[in-house]
Order: sequence, then structure tokens, then C-alpha cells
Amino acid sequence: MQAITVDALVEEALQQNPELIFVQTEVDAAAASLETAGVPANPELSGTLGRKTVDSAGLRDEGVAWSVSVAQSFEWPGRIGLRKAIANRDVELAELGVDRFRSALASRVRLLACVLSAAQQKAAAAQEVADRLSLLREVLVQRDPAGITPLLETRVVEATEVNAQRAAGEAAQEAQTALFELNALRGKSPDAALAITEMPLKFDPIGNKDALLAAARTDNFDVRVKAIELAQQGIRVDLVDNERFPAIAIEPSYSEEDAGEEEQVISLGISAPLPLWNRNAGSIKAAHARQLQAESSLDLARRNVERQVIQAMFTYESKVREMARWRPDSLQQFREAAELADRHYRLGAVPVATFIELQQQYLEAVESLLATKSEALEAALQLEQLTGLPAQVITISPKGEKQ
Repeated sequence: MQAITVDALVEEALQQNPELIFVQTEVDAAAASLETAGVPANPELSGTLGRKTVDSAGLRDEGVAWSVSVAQSFEWPGRIGLRKAIANRDVELAELGVDRFRSALASRVRLLACVLSAAQQKAAAAQEVADRLSLLREVLVQRDPAGITPLLETRVVEATEVNAQRAAGEAAQEAQTALFELNALRGKSPDAALAITEMPLKFDPIGNKDALLAAARTDNFDVRVKAIELAQQGIRVDLVDNERFPAIAIEPSYSEEDAGEEEQVISLGISAPLPLWNRNAGSIKAAHARQLQAESSLDLARRNVERQVIQAMFTYESKVREMARWRPDSLQQFREAAELADRHYRLGAVPVATFIELQQQYLEAVESLLATKSEALEAALQLEQLTGLPAQVITISPKGEKQ
């Protein structure tokens, strides 16, 4: 099975994610509503057909009477333009929703790829320790224990093996869960095999924090949605104010009667609702109230985003400082120490307590180091989502470069 890079995995998800296809159709629906908003009302055609009887001086004449008319409503000037402006904002919101979903999808795929890789490494380390303990247990069982101490040592090794096997199983389950979600995001079968190319991450310090906060206040997806909704609500206020003036219908008609003599009538009718001047006070007040709500919602969104950005920066920086204290080959040294303890315990040079402690510390160190990297990546990707800027604090190191 050919390994795939994280970038290729993201691109595949952006092309084949089923939910993204659904979200993109919202843009088409909003565009269709825009076309409808700019179309005036269709004219209405009506007609009558009957028979007319005329009695005059004892004479009776009969004939056909019929009429036809066309009524066309005309909105008050500017009303259709306001409706189109509202529909335009709906299109902007739909397009922004697609952009937000694509960005969130890309971040989620990157994070899941990291989680999958970390879980696979944890599972491999735990299984390595479990296999080492299993081999040692078989050797100890074959020996003839003389006294209580060898027996207790054997039980300690067995208990540690059980814990290691459980840790390996939990890590494998974590990897499988991440794989299932990744396949779902890619539009693949849940059990589809996947191998990801190793791409070590390098975490750089955050540069201009003020620039990140400024970007979050304007470019954050939630803030942009609230800003568009506020602008849209302002247009709704203008529309409600415009609706104080009535729509007028003009109805030209033609009628003809043929009973004794032929009569033709051409007329022009005008209709309008009463009263002509509708103050529309209730709707105007409600629209202004909703506009105030939209302003408050925008202000609240900016405050929440600022808080989340500061929190994400704090989390990222704390994890980067923690990783800076590691030695580049920390994992390799822990692994070598665990192997060394195994060899010397078999030779009788290391007590069982030291041997067991090193095996456990090796597993805990692997879990802690990988968890810290995953948390730093998650905080960096969160900053990307909050600010609308690429996660410039993360770079891909060449394969094999030590972190």
C-alpha cells in the first residue's frame, strides 16, 4: 500500500467529502433566491364570458358578452433593489459557510493524521514492552523459583505485562477510531487501509501577537458572519421603512357585448390598498430591535474570539516551551534504557523494581511526548481557524530531521 502525504490527504478530503458537497449546494440555493428576488411580480390575466339579453319595446335581443383584463403590480421604487441586496447577503453567507467548512475540514484532517500517527507509535511502544515482558515471563516460569522473592518478581512481571498489553490495545483502538473518522471525511469505506507518509513537525514561536488578534477581529469566520448579518439587518430596516408605501396595481381591460348592437369598452383601472399611508410602526420597531441585537451579537463574537485566540496562544506557547526542554533524541534514549534494563535484569545486575520502572517510564514518556506534540498542533490549528490566517508557526521538516 502506497503511503500518502498529509497535504494529499487534505486535498482528497476537500474533493470527496460528502458533507462538503451538501454545503456547496447551499450556495446554489442562495443564488437561485437572488434571481427570484430581482424578478417583479408576474401579471395576472382574468376574463369573463357570458350571454346578454336586452328587452326593448317588446323586442328581445340576445348576444355574447365577454371581457378580458391584465393586472400588473408595481412595487414602490427601491423595494426590489433592497430585496436583492438582502439576497446578496444570503449568497455571501452561503459562500462563507463553504469556506469555513473547507478550512475546518482541512484542520480536522491534519489533526486526525497526527492523532493516528501518535496512536500507532504508542501502540508500537506498548506492544514492544509487552512482548519483552512476555518473553521474560516465559523464562522466569521455566526456572525453579527458590523462595518467595523469585515468585513475587514473576508476578510483578506478569502484572506489568497485562498493563502493557492493555495500553497497546487502547492505543490501537485510538488509532482505529482516528482512521474511521479520516476515512469518513475522505468519503471512503470506514475500514479502508491508510498509510501516511512520515512528516515530522517543527513548531516555531508565535510572531506578532497583536497581528493575530487584529486578524481575528476582522477575518474570523464567526465575526464575518455576524458582520454580514448586521449589514443584512440594516437593509431589512430600510426595506421595512420602504414598505410603508403601497404597491399599486394597474389593470387595463377590454370588454365587448353583442346584443342587438355591438358595444366595445376599453378601460384602465388602478388599485391600491387602504389606507394609502401605512405607518408600519410595529414592523419598523421590531426591525430596529433586531438590528441592535445584531450589533450586540457582533461585539460579543469579537470578544469571544479575542479570548479564544489568547487562550490558544497561551496553550501553544506552553507546549512549545515544554518541547524545547526535550532532548532531540529523548524517545530513542528512553527506548534504549528500557532495552538495557531488560538485558541487565536477565544477567542479575538490575533489580526487578528498576527494570519494571524503566519499562513503565518508557511508555509514559512516549505517551507524554506524543500528547504534547498533538496538543501543540491542535492549538496551532485552532489559531488558524480563529484568525483566518495559515498556521505559520508550523513547518514541515524534511523526513528524518530530528525535532
